[in-house]
Amino acid sequence: MGSDSDWSKINAVAKALDEFGVQYEVNVMSAHRTPAAVKEYTETAISRGLRVIICAAGGAAHLAGVVAAHTTLPVIGIPVPTDLAGGLDSLLSVVQMPGDIAVATVAANSGGARNAGILAVQILALSDPALQKKLEEFRASLPKKIAEKNAALQAKIKSGG
Repeated sequence: MGSDSDWSKINAVAKALDEFGVQYEVNVMSAHRTPAAVKEYTETAISRGLRVIICAAGGAAHLAGVVAAHTTLPVIGIPVPTDLAGGLDSLLSVVQMPGDIAVATVAANSGGARNAGILAVQILALSDPALQKKLEEFRASLPKKIAEKNAALQAKIKSGG
């Protein structure tokens, strides 16, 4: 992430990865303030066993693009909400990648960080049958989860709440 203040806004990515038992690293690096560290981290990612990189940044939000420029690994960008424009500024920065340097971008709202984790799991599951099975079980559980939420809402409405 570009700043330690981003963690409270994006820690749902770690929770999603934890749910699937996927190991990860968390670091603070800035595309603008620590470009050499970002370059070194990214260029050594494959040799350290990383298979997907998730970058979170707000405002100018160049971290994902800079990382993607230094690796062939899939890069997922999380546009971090900001006070200035609620994350729209971050979103526009992350999605405006030039041709040939791909960054997958998730939502700029509260679901974005979780979706970044889920997307990373989907990418990793392509070559990991056990992870693919966990992902299939997760997806199969979603209708029940929503049905339970609907039942709870209906009960609340009936009771006048």
